[in-house]
Amino acid sequence: MESFVRVSGIAAPIMRINIDTDQIIPAKYLVRTSEAGISQGLFAGWRLRTDGSVNPDFILNREPYTRARIILADRNFGCGSSREAAPKALREWGIRAVIAPSFGGIFFNNCFRNGLLPVELPIEQVRLIAEQIEASGGNGAVTVDLELQRVEAPDGDAFSFRSPPLLRQMLLEGIDEIELTLSRQDVIARFRETDRTRRPWSYKPGL
Repeated sequence: MESFVRVSGIAAPIMRINIDTDQIIPAKYLVRTSEAGISQGLFAGWRLRTDGSVNPDFILNREPYTRARIILADRNFGCGSSREAAPKALREWGIRAVIAPSFGGIFFNNCFRNGLLPVELPIEQVRLIAEQIEASGGNGAVTVDLELQRVEAPDGDAFSFRSPPLLRQMLLEGIDEIELTLSRQDVIARFRETDRTRRPWSYKPGL
């Protein structure tokens, strides 16, 4: 799994409420034999016109936001289905973090497992960051630091956030649940030794 510690770069404000997973990656782009290239469908309903040409009005099609590494959004980002392709498409596009007041629960968890960091900040703070970005013409850098659990806005304002401790550890180290379990084999072995003395009947002889 891909790790995440800190990212700094251009942030694209897409300040809409209830951006669901079908808007992030429409269903027709899920019919494929490989995950490679899945970002072609990212925000396709907004990013592309009905004839397939690029919509110049959509923010990710405009400079400097074509190089965005962070997205800002309003409440309930990633709601809807459990479509894991949504964080996968964002990550393949080059997005490393999404900052919003709240997220769809399944999308939030899927982000950590796909190298993407979901950051929850109050809407007032998200709007302030968006205003500073727009005032800079999009060139003001935003920094997201998972180690410090802090977001720094273009003008230097800093905001703290919290991530679930276990998911934070997994993303910082770039490990999944299996690797995390394997890294705790000593703890598991000690538990088994103690538990065997209390419940010997639950263990096969020699195991």
